[in-house]
Amino acid sequence: MPYGFMDIAATPSVRAAQTEMGVEQHWQAFKGERCFDRFTADEAAFIGARDSFYIASASDTGWPYVQHRGGPRGFLKVADDASRAFADYSGNRQYISLGNFNADDRACLFLMDYARRARLKIYGHVEIVAPEADPQLLEQVTVPSYRARIERIVRVRLAAFDWNCPQHITPRFTEAEIAEAVQPVRERIATLEAETASLRAQLAHAPSQGERP
Repeated sequence: MPYGFMDIAATPSVRAAQTEMGVEQHWQAFKGERCFDRFTADEAAFIGARDSFYIASASDTGWPYVQHRGGPRGFLKVADDASRAFADYSGNRQYISLGNFNADDRACLFLMDYARRARLKIYGHVEIVAPEADPQLLEQVTVPSYRARIERIVRVRLAAFDWNCPQHITPRFTEAEIAEAVQPVRERIATLEAETASLRAQLAHAPSQGERP
């Protein structure tokens, strides 16, 4: 049974490196679930919670290029169980990724959850879609609250995916995650401040020592 992600990644030179490092048997004898050619509910939930990812392409001269894509949480939308799509907005107008994908549609995506130390990597084939060519897909990827001009839609058709181990992922937290984490503390502080103000008010109106009630 094929592995999926490693079937694509393990080129002859990669296999030679695995042999040199003494791990080739590990991958040849790999047991368990291996065919990751459809996203499950776990991947859908993980992807839907992301507000950024990295996408890699290769030029027609062989040079790799990695680009960061960011937006509102969940901007990488479900097209179907084997593809995802996102709106590509006007940027610095270098069009390096676009040019690379016009020559070679293969891509690799890295999606990171730094707070939970999780990483999903995806191999896929990129299709560039003009916004007017697919109104339904355009509606899917449009984020009404995000004010930017959509130049094109990028659809990534899944070839394989895999999860990485959390080793060496440094935990980092977004402003929203920090705000959510400290909200109970803020609420507790507000409660204590209200109680303190109430006690001070009571003390201010209480008779002092030696006074008759």
